Amino acid sequence: MLRRLVTLLALGTLGVLPVVQATSAQAAGRQRAVTTSSASAPGRAMWLWTRDDPATVVAFARAHGVTELYAAVPPALATSPALPWARRLSAKAHAAGLRVAALGGDPGWLADPAGARAWMTAATATGLFDGVHVDVEPYLLPGWDSDRAGTVAAYLALLGSLHAASPLPLTADVPFWLDGVDAGRAGPRLDVAVLARVDGVVVMSYRTTAAGVLAVGAATLAAAASAGKPARLALETNATGEGGTSLAGRSAAELAGIAAAVDAGAAGSAAYAGIAVEDYRGWAALRA
Repeated sequence: MLRRLVTLLALGTLGVLPVVQATSAQAAGRQRAVTTSSASAPGRAMWLWTRDDPATVVAFARAHGVTELYAAVPPALATSPALPWARRLSAKAHAAGLRVAALGGDPGWLADPAGARAWMTAATATGLFDGVHVDVEPYLLPGWDSDRAGTVAAYLALLGSLHAASPLPLTADVPFWLDGVDAGRAGPRLDVAVLARVDGVVVMSYRTTAAGVLAVGAATLAAAASAGKPARLALETNATGEGGTSLAGRSAAELAGIAAAVDAGAAGSAAYAGIAVEDYRGWAALRA
């Protein structure tokens, strides 16, 4: 998702705002909200990294079984030119029965957790969102190779800090291979440690067959079930340059078939919350 990271960085610089600590009642409420959504028939989720026309986005979402949007918003949303767009999107989505999560992420947040909390606090204070969704990807940092233990520790500390401060459910994107990364003092598996610090995850299980998605997503899906947390599996629609990972250039019908097959294959998992699709523009560009 490096292209989307560049998009987010172009939206504005991080500011520092007061942090609102979540009460125990808020924490319980957000957990119920996330769990309830995974217990129903699995709707789709969709990343929205660009400020496309809200009515068009919501109409597309409804036509494709999407029940949740991850909408990218800049820092200091209340004073941003993006605020009117976010208001329109929230109003249109909620009128159609969709949930909207504020989407953000930057590997640089590991060195600036206060800035990350400021972004989140500004977004949630608008009252426009039902959740917070983060895409941090610490493995893009040089420290992932030069200081893996320190980078992992900073990543987990960031997620814990965001979770403690969020009045809304906090979910996070994770790569499918995170189960093979040691979490240091937090345990032998980084995916398990992440699940302990968020309310749910989306596994970036980018493959072009249902069998492939289910295979690479299996370990973290099982970990989510053990943790009692919901997990989505994900499909990619933008060109990645890596064979077998993207549905770019294929048809919307093929995507729908793969998603339905994943739904069927994962139906036995207590954690499975449905498919997430990366992203709106890529999905809309697929052949009819």
